[in-house]
Amino acid sequence: MRRSIMIRATGAAAVALTAAGVFLAVTPSAQAATAIPAHVFAPYFEAYNGDSLNGLSQQSGDKYLTMAFIQTASRGSCTVYWNGDTGMPIANSTFGSDIAAIRARGGDVIPSFGGYAADNGGTEIADSCTDVNQIAAQFEKVITTYDVARIDLDVEDNSLTNSAGIDRRNKAIKIVEDWAAANGRSIQFVYTLPTTTSGLADSGLAVLRNAVTNNARVDIVNQMTFDYYDNQPHQMANDTKTASNGLHSQLQQLYPGKTSQQLWSMIGVTEMIGVDDFGPAETFTLADANAVYSWATQQGIAELSFWALQRDNGGCPGGAAADTCSGISQNTWDFSHIFAPFTSGGSTSSPSPSRSVSPSPSRSTSPSPSQSSSTPPGGGLANGNFETGSLAPWTGSLCSIVSTPVHGGSKALKAAASSSDNAQCSQTVAVQANRAYTLTAWVQGSYAFLGATTGSGDVSTWTAGGSSWTKLTVTVNTGSSTSIKVWVHGWYGTGTIYVDDVTLA
Repeated sequence: MRRSIMIRATGAAAVALTAAGVFLAVTPSAQAATAIPAHVFAPYFEAYNGDSLNGLSQQSGDKYLTMAFIQTASRGSCTVYWNGDTGMPIANSTFGSDIAAIRARGGDVIPSFGGYAADNGGTEIADSCTDVNQIAAQFEKVITTYDVARIDLDVEDNSLTNSAGIDRRNKAIKIVEDWAAANGRSIQFVYTLPTTTSGLADSGLAVLRNAVTNNARVDIVNQMTFDYYDNQPHQMANDTKTASNGLHSQLQQLYPGKTSQQLWSMIGVTEMIGVDDFGPAETFTLADANAVYSWATQQGIAELSFWALQRDNGGCPGGAAADTCSGISQNTWDFSHIFAPFTSGGSTSSPSPSRSVSPSPSRSTSPSPSQSSSTPPGGGLANGNFETGSLAPWTGSLCSIVSTPVHGGSKALKAAASSSDNAQCSQTVAVQANRAYTLTAWVQGSYAFLGATTGSGDVSTWTAGGSSWTKLTVTVNTGSSTSIKVWVHGWYGTGTIYVDDVTLA
């Protein structure tokens, strides 16, 4: 099954390497890494196309990135490189300064081994190398070189049917986990696996069964919720939920000693934003992203991701799946801005097989980069007067910033409804639980709506409006929710509305 999350060209030469290179020294300056937050948004970064890791992290506001991919340069080798390119060794000279800059801003990276090209071509480390100790040594080299706390293992295609490779990989994980414990390190392993709409296929389950047999602790099972290739109609957000419910049941069979919430805290989700490889029938929209974000927050899953950061733009609307754009109409970084507040929950401690890293479903989500680090009494609504000139952190495919008309200042929001879309513009806001907020906005145009979505549902108000500015006000009771979605929109086929001076107090 062809999955775009792995498709790429490495341009690497085939090089024969001797076993002597696997005797690895621990980097003297490496310290026990800071653990990844209990709930993290970490989109994949395509490390093979020359883009600046730190630059795109800054531009998107994404503080945590999953770096794809690490593999050997040729079949039979036991030495890994970034993208299998011998010019990109596992060394501080490759990405080291970028990673340091990201950490200085409070973020981190998650190196990812494998990927479709490696899994298909036999250069995934456990498929390529037949020595378990050397595989473990390569994991340890990445951990100590970059001082990371989490490793992602992307296993699909031929790697799913290579039973010897599966067994070697899990034995190596066990070795590394024992090494980390003996050296005071916290290290987590994530298995990223293809899924059906009802849970993992048996080939993916076989990877986890073998891990259990080898006493290899799997901290997170990350589903690739796209490219189903089943010729069925798809609503991608619903598919994510049904796939995750199926995985939860499967994990319950594998780990009968865990509670339901502990199992949810083992689950991750990776979407392919926009159009996936199957085509427009499997399109993950901005509305899907909002729905998945709300569900993931409420459910308390461990990890939310998408493929890939370089695709989070509307550079090819109406196109097919591509490495550099989503194939749908969107603003640059729209998906990042929707998912960013998911990162929350502090840092995980050194894991044990029965631990739970997830607080209750009513936990507080962290504010987005444009919000303050703690929730003010008036909530965390940002850019309500749109004077930044940028849409962020508001999102919406038919939303934009204009200079006229305005109610106050020099900028306002434009929501241009079409015959098939009401042009919702929204942002997720951190709030205090069990509090009543007053949401207000000034609107102009016909049929303008103002509202919020909480854990209890929607509250809203509207006006038939016209050519003058009208003030809308609605009371929002948060209940147990510590984040809400604030939104404005027009109505199908009734034209454009303008919004300004949105407040939540």
